[in-house]
Amino acid sequence: MKVTNEKVENRQAFLSIEVETAEVEQSLEECYRRAAKKTDIPGFRKGKAPRELLERHLNKEHLREEALGDLIPKAYRKAIEEQKLEPIARPHIEIAQNDPLVFKAVVPLQPLVELGDYHSIHVEPQPAEVGEGDVDALIERLRHQSANWEPVERPADFNDMVVLDIESNIEGKPFINQKGAQYLVAQNSSFPTPGFAEQIAGMKRDEEKEFKLQISPEHPKKEMAGKEVFFKVKVGEIKQESLLELDDKFAKGIDPELKTMDSLRERISADLKRRAEEKAEMEVQEQAMEAAADTAHVEYPPILIESEIDQLLSQRLRRWQRADDGLDEYLKSIGKTEEEVREELRPLAAKRTVWSLVLGEIADKEKIKVDKSEIDAEIEVTVKGVAENSRTELNKLLNTPRSRRSIEQTLLTRKTMQRLVEIAKGSNTSGETPEKEEGK
Repeated sequence: MKVTNEKVENRQAFLSIEVETAEVEQSLEECYRRAAKKTDIPGFRKGKAPRELLERHLNKEHLREEALGDLIPKAYRKAIEEQKLEPIARPHIEIAQNDPLVFKAVVPLQPLVELGDYHSIHVEPQPAEVGEGDVDALIERLRHQSANWEPVERPADFNDMVVLDIESNIEGKPFINQKGAQYLVAQNSSFPTPGFAEQIAGMKRDEEKEFKLQISPEHPKKEMAGKEVFFKVKVGEIKQESLLELDDKFAKGIDPELKTMDSLRERISADLKRRAEEKAEMEVQEQAMEAAADTAHVEYPPILIESEIDQLLSQRLRRWQRADDGLDEYLKSIGKTEEEVREELRPLAAKRTVWSLVLGEIADKEKIKVDKSEIDAEIEVTVKGVAENSRTELNKLLNTPRSRRSIEQTLLTRKTMQRLVEIAKGSNTSGETPEKEEGK
């Protein structure tokens, strides 16, 4: 066997592997022997028929593919041992030549991460401020959410709720067809199409109307973008919003434990403050991580990006309302191909890949570890958060070796990020600063 390492690029080794004809023939012979033991040929016991006769009864090309399916992985393993390579995933293999057998293997290698001077990073946290206007705005939203809707005998106006019978089609194909649909007449609304709310405003109870509207050219479903929709609607009922008084009764309606409006304002203020602090902390993490990544030199094989895209796509499917329908139905609902979605996700996947690699290297430099007790504590908190009748099963699931490794990695990432934030804020609380690498 002859192995040539043609180049190493993007943390991938490009190997050309030539297999001796005798090795191919030996693999074919073994394949024929296995096939002979399973094949009935008149006049011969199983396994005793000559190869020439077997070739007439069996698909010769199929047997060759089977033989190469055994031979190529063995040859590949010998090649990476000879070249002293340490792959991190399966290679991409293509047969380049059949006689003699030559195949190409693209081998993904360990990423290369060279940290910059991340100890010089400084991020100034922004103050988490909450004003009276923020509290008032949230109370007003709660007020609208708690509002009553009362029937009125007048033409529909903006901000009214109307009950509609809707028939519609696009080029003769059904679009929205529903009876008794509740529709909020919001000015400049783009639902279901731009201009629909403006057509409903001014209509009276039991009035019918027909009109045409155009769907936005930027509509996510390409087959609908820019098309004309024919609508036929009938107004069944018109309701106007009746807001509650902002008094102690309103506060108790939000939460029975609250006795006064002052207590509601205090709680809202505290919640907004906590959210503002969490947002500020997230911004510090983002800026610190961005700076650490910018000062580092990172090389990695493209397969890591593809793997990250797979994860992001899985997350989208889990968040999708009809996730059980699968990828094809999701793609159909947004009017895009899988290739288009993957390309959209590529920049984010690249960013997340680099951040993960840099954070992993910082964990090594800072000697950050996760011990067994921390994993146990994380599992305990998670189990306590579910219904009592599910805790035993969940506890078993989280204590499998694979789950514990995943939890360990999550905790390691969290602790490393906390350490990076400490550095960025100028609070070195973990002891000595690691020495800079020579030449940096």
